[in-house]
Amino acid sequence: MDFVGDTPEFDRGAESPFAYVTLVTNRDYVLGATALLRSLRRTGTRADLVVLFTPGVDARDLAALQPFRPRLGRCERLPTSAEFNQRHERGRLHAAAPFTKGGKPVFHTPLDNFVKLRLWQLVEYEKVVFIDADALVLKTCDKLFGYPEFCAAPNVYESLADFHRMNSGVFTARPDGVTFDEMLSRLDQPDVFWRRTDQSFLESYFPDWHGLPVFCNMLQYVWFNLPDLWDWSQIHILHYQYEKPWQAGHEKADRLGPLIDLWQAYASGEGIPDDLSQLPGPGAPAEKRAS
Repeated sequence: MDFVGDTPEFDRGAESPFAYVTLVTNRDYVLGATALLRSLRRTGTRADLVVLFTPGVDARDLAALQPFRPRLGRCERLPTSAEFNQRHERGRLHAAAPFTKGGKPVFHTPLDNFVKLRLWQLVEYEKVVFIDADALVLKTCDKLFGYPEFCAAPNVYESLADFHRMNSGVFTARPDGVTFDEMLSRLDQPDVFWRRTDQSFLESYFPDWHGLPVFCNMLQYVWFNLPDLWDWSQIHILHYQYEKPWQAGHEKADRLGPLIDLWQAYASGEGIPDDLSQLPGPGAPAEKRAS
């Protein structure tokens, strides 16, 4: 699994023309990927499960993923200029474009987000679907492999005004080396600043992006900001944006308790509900949510 050249180096060859891909950049996101991969395997998908990992991940930590038989690919950050890297360094980026709606973990490194563009290097696949490692797949999503490039769900978690922006936690892509090279060329221009890193870039690169239903990337803050939009029977992918479900005692932990409990069940493999549609909704009384 040694890194060779500037493309992901894999532990074995592809077994399917389609793949679900996630990215891990440290031990905490390996833990997130454990729950994600278990949730994908439970859907019965025959697509490859691919985990891209950066040098910040110790190979020994990846052993936790082996029961789910993922294809592991080591890769570097993108070869961006020193000036680009300085503009998008955590301290500078968060000062210029602070997160005011929720908290990111201290280990969050914005430059790692751009590694998602390496999906377009996975040319052994016809189509790929990217899913952030802080997400769970609750219903089969294989139909997404038949969707066009580029599809993503809107960044809805606070109000209906959010529908004009996309969220890059879930998207479809058609790998192609020419597209990847064009992306790199457009990404690193003098003085360019991507306010929300890969998300802002992908919105710019695919201005006519196809909108997926919010249920294909249901953001956890919908639980308390837009409860009427929450429907367990329709949610395909649940995305834990901002605070992570493996963080102990964060400031929104009480409000998101049922969602955290669900993630913990998938992470441990114990107590996963057989019928998610029967889970209580965000408006349920506290005693019902605790039952």
